[in-house]
Amino acid sequence: MSKVPSLPYSQIITALKRDGWTVIRQKGSHIRLEKMFDDGTLRITVPAHRPIKRSTLSHIIKQARLTVDDFLKLL
Repeated sequence: MSKVPSLPYSQIITALKRDGWTVIRQKGSHIRLEKMFDDGTLRITVPAHRPIKRSTLSHIIKQARLTVDDFLKLL
C-alpha cells in the first residue's frame, strides 16, 4: 500500500476527471465534482490549495471510492 502524497489541487482534479468525475462548480477556493454510480450520484469537494494536505487528500480518495494505489495510477 502506497503513502498518500502531497499534491497541488490541479493534479488531483485531473486524476479525478480521468476516473469519470465532472467539475460542476467552483465557489471561492472549493471545487465541487460529481460522478454517477449505480446507487446514486456522489459529490465531493476539493479545496483549491497548493499543496493539499495528505490527510485531506486521503479523505478525498476515500470519498471517491478509490484506493491510494488506484488514485496514483490516475496521475
